[in-house]
Amino acid sequence: MANRERPLSPFMLGQTYRLQITTVMSFLHRLTGLALAAGAFGLAWWLLALAAGGDSYANLATCLASPLGKLALFGFTACLVYHLFNGIRHLLWDAGRGFDIPAVYRSGYTVAVLTVLVTAAIWFLALRGGA
Repeated sequence: MANRERPLSPFMLGQTYRLQITTVMSFLHRLTGLALAAGAFGLAWWLLALAAGGDSYANLATCLASPLGKLALFGFTACLVYHLFNGIRHLLWDAGRGFDIPAVYRSGYTVAVLTVLVTAAIWFLALRGGA
């Protein structure tokens, strides 16, 4: 057998294969799904602290008000918004819409822009008191 000098699959990115938005969006959808699953434990922690009342909830509120807690909440919000919009995109694909390449790229960029805008709007409203 001849020894061909072809790149192996882990080394294809960069040399042979150009990273595309479809690849990035698919990877991010899976990653945000994992983050949301992990965030469900945070939600359960919040509900348990709420049920326990008093000091338990005060300790959790202090933790969530810290810079690290706010960063975690911001990340959870961004993951939730992205996963929602990309899930709607996938539902449209399940209905047979938006499969041509320009539509795939357009919907991908739309999801990215909407994620940034909606996450920013949620946090803007949350930080100004929701009024």
